[in-house]
Amino acid sequence: MTPQEFFKGDKFAVNAGIELLEAKPGYSKAKMVLTEKHLNAGGRTQGGAIFTLADLALAAAANSHGRLAFALSSHITFLRSSGLGDTLYAETHERYIGRTTGCYQIDITNQDNKLIATFESSIFRMDDTVPINLCEK
Repeated sequence: MTPQEFFKGDKFAVNAGIELLEAKPGYSKAKMVLTEKHLNAGGRTQGGAIFTLADLALAAAANSHGRLAFALSSHITFLRSSGLGDTLYAETHERYIGRTTGCYQIDITNQDNKLIATFESSIFRMDDTVPINLCEK
């Protein structure tokens, strides 16, 4: 099973239109094409939509070592607006990996490679294994 197949089990992210493009140990990239359903009352991307994109990218990178991982804390900083028709990308880089914890940085950019938001998260890694080994190449 590929990482893309595994993360189709994240129904919330799937319903938001998020597509996992790449996942390998400690890294992932996902995208979301913005439609009307992603907009807030002001006509800009709802912050929760951006958070969900970053969270799915985090999950792919954090679970890439074969053990089930969950966020302990997450912080997002919104830097630039986006809206209808934009494509957002979330790119995750693992900054630290310990026995049970990890730290990740996710940059959210648009189709013009402009930084939209930054997302930082710490995770806790369980003893449970994920149904697939995302480390397989």
